[in-house]
Amino acid sequence: MSSRPVVALEHGAVPWLLAVALATAGPHAGHLPPWLSLLVVSALLWRAWLWQQHRRLPSRWSLALLVAGSIAGIGWQFQALIGKEVGVALLVVFMALKPLEMNSRRDAMVVIMLGYFLLLTHYFYSQSIPTGLWLLAAIALLTGTLIRLHGGQQPVATIGRQAGRLLLQALPFMLILYLLFPRVAGPLWGLPQDAYGARSGLSEQMSPGSISSLIQSGAIAMRIRFAGELPEKSDLYWRGPVFDHYDGLTWRAPAAPASLPRRAPVIEASGRSYAYTSIIEAHDQRWLLALDVPTKLPPESTLAPTLEALSREPLRVRGRFSFVSAVDFRANIIEAPATLQGALALPPQINPRSRALAGEWRHLPAEKIVAAALAMFRQERFYYTLRPPLLGADAMDEFLFTTRRGFCEHYASAFVFLMRAADVPARVVAGYQGGEVNPVDGYLTVRQSDAHAWAEVWLAGQGWLRVDPTAAVAPSRIEQGIAAALPEDEPLPIVVRLDADWLLQLRNRWEAANNTWNQWVLGYNPQRQREVLSRLGLANSDWQNMTASLAILCAAVLLAITLWTLRRRRAADPVQRVWQEYCAQIGQRGIKRAEWEGPLDFSRRVARERPDLAELTRQAASLYADLHYGRGGGEQALRRLKQCVRQLPPRRR
Repeated sequence: MSSRPVVALEHGAVPWLLAVALATAGPHAGHLPPWLSLLVVSALLWRAWLWQQHRRLPSRWSLALLVAGSIAGIGWQFQALIGKEVGVALLVVFMALKPLEMNSRRDAMVVIMLGYFLLLTHYFYSQSIPTGLWLLAAIALLTGTLIRLHGGQQPVATIGRQAGRLLLQALPFMLILYLLFPRVAGPLWGLPQDAYGARSGLSEQMSPGSISSLIQSGAIAMRIRFAGELPEKSDLYWRGPVFDHYDGLTWRAPAAPASLPRRAPVIEASGRSYAYTSIIEAHDQRWLLALDVPTKLPPESTLAPTLEALSREPLRVRGRFSFVSAVDFRANIIEAPATLQGALALPPQINPRSRALAGEWRHLPAEKIVAAALAMFRQERFYYTLRPPLLGADAMDEFLFTTRRGFCEHYASAFVFLMRAADVPARVVAGYQGGEVNPVDGYLTVRQSDAHAWAEVWLAGQGWLRVDPTAAVAPSRIEQGIAAALPEDEPLPIVVRLDADWLLQLRNRWEAANNTWNQWVLGYNPQRQREVLSRLGLANSDWQNMTASLAILCAAVLLAITLWTLRRRRAADPVQRVWQEYCAQIGQRGIKRAEWEGPLDFSRRVARERPDLAELTRQAASLYADLHYGRGGGEQALRRLKQCVRQLPPRRR
């Protein structure tokens, strides 16, 4: 069995293939070691120089040594040859080195296939809109390179139009597959061992500086859409972890139960309730950051004894949750003695001055103790800042009596310490406060810079009540947001400091577009798919029905595109029509052209079987080949082809 002949790579196709290598491997430079990025750039520049100078490609031995050295360097860098990072690095190296041995069309096809595969790996690192746009542009380049590789030298505009038509024809299939292909739960573009890394947000503990460092991030923590009117800004407390264990420096949340708690708190809500839907970014924790306090929870969640909404599993992917909350409430008027005892615990022999101050209040009713502490913060010279001085072993004493500079976690910690020292049960609550409505899509945007800490006290006959000592020191923090409460020289993210109208509009439009992308592309999970299919009339959307619908719709689209292409080709190709008419006339004279027979082969057969028609058929076949496959001769050549049809002699009787 003879092997296929090797088709040499056309010289003019090499720049297209180098552009493919750069477009698919280049964006990975930010994830690769510097030496590897330098190797990739050097290899591509070397190949471009060889192409420009018409030099010979390097020998196979030198390439083999280069590949072996690269693999050894990757193994040394990552201490492994298996894994996501290693796999991406190897693909990038192969993409950079393959052009150095690329001298046939088969080698070029390997580069193109590597390019298609390498594009998928970009979603390991970013799933943003710019990444999606870049990948679409790269796919168009890959498709254009295929056209250039097999279609020969053509104007770039012609290649671009043809690539665009092919991608537009693929668009219906993409939409059908997107809507109907069964979705999987969990991160699609992440491996199990690394899919849940690099999460930001609140943690299970709080120490001085933990929230103030989080404030410096402008990243979005969640987006909320209310079903009706929004609550007052002073009521926008989004409850996260509750800290009730204190070791003198750090507040810690109680250990999370292995399963959802069974004993729910008793909530007595009054006033108006608010229904809303939250889109919460992944933070790898179980709390759902509901408006304080939720009265109706989403499925697979519950309200912990400490009043925070908890999901069954950590939130490892962006989630969409529906709640109903009441901002006026009383919680756990009757509380478990063990819980109250834990809310009074303090480490012994620390902060004697703070203990002494609290001791002076101990004879007062609990409500007046709370009022006395707030009056101290409100009336004395305390300062709200992200740059407080470091505190020593007696942190509360130094803060309350010496530095008097701190952020929300300092004031919440000091307040709870004073309450416990005065025999008032108290605890620290962390979460977010406030938010900003995006006028483009109507969602309330809560950022990491809205992170906040406040306190709760338990009063007999009233239950747990929220007390925010930060509001006593810096009321503008609650009413107007973090940017209004801090001086201009404080290190807030620029996205929070924006004040120009055009910049605000640009930011709002971009974030609204990102929100739509997150919900309908990245957040198109099984639940979302069921909702969409239910609206389309596929209420019973099991995999059998989805597969059948997928096959039927794809077949229908394929048939429609085929019919449109055939009709367009018949309508738009007069050359083909004239040639087919000539062949039909020849067929009536006893020589039928086979479907596989090209024009020149057919003319040679006609010359053998009907020498009297040889010259006319040779002329017609040459004109058709030039018009259909070559550069052609325009309207004049088409008229000559039509004349060939008219010059055919009459059929023999």
